[in-house]
Amino acid sequence: MLCILLAAGPGATAAPAPAESEFPPGLLAAEPLAFYPSVERAARYLDRAALRWQEEKKCGTCHTNFAHLVSRQSAAGVVPPPPEVRRFFEDMVAKRWPEKGPRWDAEVVCAAVTLAWNDRETSGALHPLTRGALDRMVSLQREDGGWTWLVCGWPPMESDDHYGVTFAALGLGAAPGYASTENGVKALDGIRRYLRAHPAPSLHHEVMVLWASTRVEGILGADEKSGILEKLFAAQNPDGGWAVARLLDGWKDHRRQDDEPQDLLSSDGYATGFSIVVARAAGVAADDPRIRKGLRWLTGNQRRSGRWFTRSPTRDSMHYISNAGTAFALMAIQACRKPASAPGAPAAVRIERS
Repeated sequence: MLCILLAAGPGATAAPAPAESEFPPGLLAAEPLAFYPSVERAARYLDRAALRWQEEKKCGTCHTNFAHLVSRQSAAGVVPPPPEVRRFFEDMVAKRWPEKGPRWDAEVVCAAVTLAWNDRETSGALHPLTRGALDRMVSLQREDGGWTWLVCGWPPMESDDHYGVTFAALGLGAAPGYASTENGVKALDGIRRYLRAHPAPSLHHEVMVLWASTRVEGILGADEKSGILEKLFAAQNPDGGWAVARLLDGWKDHRRQDDEPQDLLSSDGYATGFSIVVARAAGVAADDPRIRKGLRWLTGNQRRSGRWFTRSPTRDSMHYISNAGTAFALMAIQACRKPASAPGAPAAVRIERS
């Protein structure tokens, strides 16, 4: 049995994680690998990235602070998450929307979904502000069951309406008690209708549908779920990881804005973490050899700053998807392990593999 320690115990010393400014986004590909994998370093990196983003940009974004709110609780036993990220989105709902309105419909969906997800992972009860955000999200749902999304040519999150529908489904399925309300039933009926009429444009989005189906009944049948899992594992690289460009292969605009070729073979943090998270949610065992290979890739490819690099499928000037990749890596580790529970045990995350 192999046990991989992913956080330093009491008395352990470690070199401090490099400041984020030492590795600007465009140079992430050259950042050295970590000497050992660390959940603590990953969590602190995500905290820095999210807090800096909302301080400088004054907005929420799928790849950074929304991803932080969804994932960060998975490392709360190692490093408590900063409350400022959640507070930023609560203030968005309670103060900025009433005064100025949302910037886009997609902002409402993202805020509602991530607050609901965080409620589920923390208190287990729906916060009044979360309920209000969900109600507003439902009010913006179109007749076809979709939402008007950000279509910026930045896959996989901001490239088509289909992603927004599956993301909304995940949030509604996670929101404590909301799916059975009148608004929840209406929204989920619309989502099922949309997904029946609009096939997923890429393997990535098929996997998003699979993930949504683990939270919402009536989206996929058993054979459809098995078929998507089969395709997902067929896309796994020999090194155990997955590549986001390969998951997007087949997307109607599968090209880069900088005219560089897509890299279908180099594994990355986003695709590997995402694939493991969804496979585990769909019932694939943690000791499945394919999952173990994926975890070995994750534990061997964290960077010294704490993040997992993901090359942007759009352009090499900014690799912000590495923030989402780090979030999914943390979620993947959480999905495949149990924390030490003995009295006095070190604050560590272990992956045990036979």
